[in-house]
Amino acid sequence: MFEDPLAKKKTGLSKFWIDILVVAGLIVLLVGYRVLTRGPAKENVRTTTTAADVSSADPVKDLKIQRATMQKDSMGTTAVWAVSLVNKSDKFTYTGITYQTDYIGADNNLIVENKGTISATIGPNAEGNFEIRDTAYPTGTAWFKFKVTGATAKVE
Repeated sequence: MFEDPLAKKKTGLSKFWIDILVVAGLIVLLVGYRVLTRGPAKENVRTTTTAADVSSADPVKDLKIQRATMQKDSMGTTAVWAVSLVNKSDKFTYTGITYQTDYIGADNNLIVENKGTISATIGPNAEGNFEIRDTAYPTGTAWFKFKVTGATAKVE
């Protein structure tokens, strides 16, 4: 009754093309958003990941002492350790392994504490056997212990 006789009615075909343009515009916007939020190039991500991996290395946890025995040398003055270490890590190689030996008296007081470095490399899931000439064996030693205190990690 109050319709405008000069207004053109939209046909089904023009509605179809408008819908296609709206969908295409949305796809372009989504692809653009994905490209902008993807982050740095793949090679930069690898370098950052490697640096992050090395910082997450824990040599004290990864390097397990399988066996550590101490004997005196032939003169009976120097402590000689036979140490077997296992690297439990799947991705880290350790070098420059630092250790500490403690010699404790019968009263459980520390007599001597010695620190040193094993200049060897233990790869992922590998084992290393070492002979370490430590300090002069202190008199009054009731018991002793060997522990790993650190190492330098490298991603394999």
